[in-house]
This record gives sequence, C-alpha cells and structure tokens, in this order.
Amino acid sequence: MIRGLYEAHLPVRDLTRSIAFYEALGLQLDPKVEDNLAFLWIEKDKRWLGLWETEKVEVEYHPSLRHIAFHVSLEDLKKSVAWLEGKGFKPREAFGFEPVEPFVMPHGEYAHAKIHFNDPDGNSLEFICKLENRQKIMTRMYLSEWEQMQEG
Repeated sequence: MIRGLYEAHLPVRDLTRSIAFYEALGLQLDPKVEDNLAFLWIEKDKRWLGLWETEKVEVEYHPSLRHIAFHVSLEDLKKSVAWLEGKGFKPREAFGFEPVEPFVMPHGEYAHAKIHFNDPDGNSLEFICKLENRQKIMTRMYLSEWEQMQEG
C-alpha cells in the first residue's frame, strides 16, 4: 500500500525568498506556482515540498511541526557543513551537538547521522542518512568519533 512519502508542507513568510533558498539546496521548482503556494521537487516526479506563504509562520516550533529531514548519502553528509556554509546557510546546534560536523544518534541495530539547519523562516531542516550499528554503540557522538569506533 504505502510506498513512501510523496509530499510535505512548510509555512513561509516570503515565497520568492523561500523558493530561492530551497533551489540553492538543490530542489527543483515545479512550474505550477500559485499566488501563495509553490512546489519544489526533492526527487523529480517522486517527492516534493510545498511552501505556503502566510503571515502565520511563527507557530511555536515542535519536531512534529515545521520540520523536514532530507535523506543524503554519507559522503555528502560528511561535506554538508562546508557545503551549507559555502551557500551562506548556517548549520545549527541540535541535541547538544555544536554544528562543527554531523553527529550520530544510535537506535539499536542502526543509527542516523545528521546535521541540522533552518530555512529563512526558522523551519527546522536536516540532512540525514542511516548507518549500520555493527558495534551496537548506544551513545550519541560526532560522526568522526563514530567512524573511529566502527573501525575498531
């Protein structure tokens, strides 16, 4: 039945500014832009993000609201801090980790490596990839530390 997530939506204050931000992340604008709504393809013809222009952007943040996690490769994640900063975007602290590099959150048999940042309206974004947890590590740590432990 369900084969994946097709779309997600975020509120934005300035649609033109937000379209430029998400295009800089690599999303492709769908030509059917409406007055207060635009869709950008995360993966062409498979997954997209809807941006809704509204004055009600400042809803108090909670992870269940105003949050999108973009799946990336491990190789791209390792370069993500420099990549974001090179585009003028600032990675941010999350779960007590400073944004100097991605960090890892283990979940038993697997783990997630991630880095967090915000869009111009404060919507929470992250780049994330799934990792094997061969060593059954259960402590959160920076990705470079994780990789050293996985080698041992």
